[in-house]
Amino acid sequence: MRDVSYPVIDMKATGKRIRQLRIEKGIKIDEIAKFMGFSMPQAIYKWQRGDCLPSVDNLYALSILFDTTMEEILVRKK
Repeated sequence: MRDVSYPVIDMKATGKRIRQLRIEKGIKIDEIAKFMGFSMPQAIYKWQRGDCLPSVDNLYALSILFDTTMEEILVRKK
C-alpha cells in the first residue's frame, strides 16, 4: 500500500469554495434555500462560513445546481 495520509475535508476552505461557486454562477443564497426546500437559509450561511458541511444529499444537490462534481466542491486539508 502507498504511503498516503487519511484524507480530511477542510471545512473552512470548502465553505469558501461553496461561496465562490455560488457567486460565479450568479446564484443568491435565497435561491439555494428554495432549491433545497429550506424554509430559512441559515444552513447555507453555515456552509459558507465553514461551520459545518452539507450532508451528502445536499452536497449532491449543490453539485447539480452548480453544474460541477461533488469532488470539485470539497477541499481536502493539505
